[in-house]
Amino acid sequence: MATILFTGSDNEAAWNYLAEARKHHTQAHLAQELGVDVRTVRRWEARQTPIKAYLVPALQRLLPFDTPAQNGDGFRFIDLFAGIGGIRAAFERIGGHCVFTSEWDSYAQKTYVQNYPDGHPVAGDITQVDAQEIPDHDVLLAGFPCQPFSIAGVSKKNALGKAHGFACETQGTLFFDVARIIEAKQPRAFLLENVKNLVSHDKGRTFAVIRRTLTEDLGYHIHCRVIDGAHFTPQHRERILIVGFREPVAFDFNALPLPPKNARKLAEILHRLDGSEPELPWDEGRFFDHAAKQVNPKYTLTDNLWRYLQNYAEKHRAKGNGFGFGLVGPGDVSRTLSARYYKDGSEILIYQGDGVNPRRLTPRECARLMGFPDTFRIPVSDTRAYKQFGNSVVVDVMAHVARLMQPMLEADILEPELPFLYATA
Repeated sequence: MATILFTGSDNEAAWNYLAEARKHHTQAHLAQELGVDVRTVRRWEARQTPIKAYLVPALQRLLPFDTPAQNGDGFRFIDLFAGIGGIRAAFERIGGHCVFTSEWDSYAQKTYVQNYPDGHPVAGDITQVDAQEIPDHDVLLAGFPCQPFSIAGVSKKNALGKAHGFACETQGTLFFDVARIIEAKQPRAFLLENVKNLVSHDKGRTFAVIRRTLTEDLGYHIHCRVIDGAHFTPQHRERILIVGFREPVAFDFNALPLPPKNARKLAEILHRLDGSEPELPWDEGRFFDHAAKQVNPKYTLTDNLWRYLQNYAEKHRAKGNGFGFGLVGPGDVSRTLSARYYKDGSEILIYQGDGVNPRRLTPRECARLMGFPDTFRIPVSDTRAYKQFGNSVVVDVMAHVARLMQPMLEADILEPELPFLYATA
């Protein structure tokens, strides 16, 4: 029988990554890291078998960080309030190179380092970091927490000659640290992410302070849009994105190509019970029993918890409220995954048939729901994992915004003397 050589462009990048990885790793080591046997690696090298897409991120992690395949001559960015690196993943896809990371939660740091072992240490509390110690960078990324802004007493502070401008209005909030770093380092661009309610918080006054700080105080040109993750994943998740550029550019959020909303269904991210669920060696059977072809029974709600949730929902229905659990199946789109999911899983419960209690999503399913590939490591407990994914971003949303920003970033790198001649697509 003739040998078939796979040469499609869809796999070309993966084979290039493999060729680069083989300069630094044996076939046996690659097989161990990727969870395949050595014969599979040999077939890949001979281009007799395509490399599965979900293994490509793992191949990328095995590349040394100074190779062109990894960094190239792309832009430099910093990752603030990094969480588990969802925004970073998007900007690495378009050739960016992360030069600084800050995340205060030690458990999130553990997950981050497992998935981005690039050598630079993860800084902790950003409020304790001197902005001048942060490396120069082209893009600042920050999914900063929304804290209430107290703008009372501004006039009094001004009268006393104390803090002024954004230092007066944002002091004591974590947005202040974003602003002081932008002021000190003057990046070409930034992307900030927050909950949709940031726009309406305190009757719009909070967002007014943020907008004024970024435009009037810091001199950036900003563009804002609320995007629902349901365009890219089977989950309603509305978040506001604020993109800013130091110079005026032809950036237009309306040019963002949004797939049809709610077209993606939970069947895409749920563990498959037909024997086709990929066996991920780094999960070690923690979430799914491949021999039994079933989700680990520990994710099924106990009788007591299921009874409590039903009674709670009924009590609120009787009062005319909409509070209750969200029971969904493979053909549905879920509610927003929150950081409190570990408590009872009530916002997203998976239907398992009549007479069977529903179950929570597993952490691996949560990762998929947020757009992380199956090669993403989950080294923390379920409770911590639920919190981390509930606090993260939909990676595909960030990737599309990153690609929309990319022409401006690349044009600025290649033709700094022509700052206005940028493509918009």
